[in-house]
Amino acid sequence: MSELTHIDEEGHARMVDTSEKPSTARRAVASAVVRMSAQTVAAVRNHQTPKGDPLETARLAGVMAGKRTAELIPLCHPLPLTHVDVRAETKDDGVHLEAEVSTHAQTGVEMEALTAVSVAALTVYDMCKALDKSMTITDVRLELKTGGKSGDYRREI
Repeated sequence: MSELTHIDEEGHARMVDTSEKPSTARRAVASAVVRMSAQTVAAVRNHQTPKGDPLETARLAGVMAGKRTAELIPLCHPLPLTHVDVRAETKDDGVHLEAEVSTHAQTGVEMEALTAVSVAALTVYDMCKALDKSMTITDVRLELKTGGKSGDYRREI
């Protein structure tokens, strides 16, 4: 790629014009981990966190965030999302999150999946911070992207 797609002739940031691109089915999956102490994992599993169920709240927050990505990321296109799902699972080292987003549009949904999983992770952190000051949010990353001209992407393990 020899030219910057989000910069105009004067060097200003711009939204890419996708009006000539064909609409295709698009899907993206992103993941994140909220690392926490064994005691905090136990509190989450046993529904003993002071603010309520962090997993269900994070799931809903992630869905809401995915739908509002274009309001948060300046050059991101608003897309008609057909599916947003956020999954949260406790493991020994913390809460593992995954967001999946789909659409049929002229551009991909990677940013929506990354936004959804990031906000879900922040929500887990917020709901557990009274129990654990050492939590960290790690490994926020794109796992899978399908659709569009640039081809499919799957993170290699």
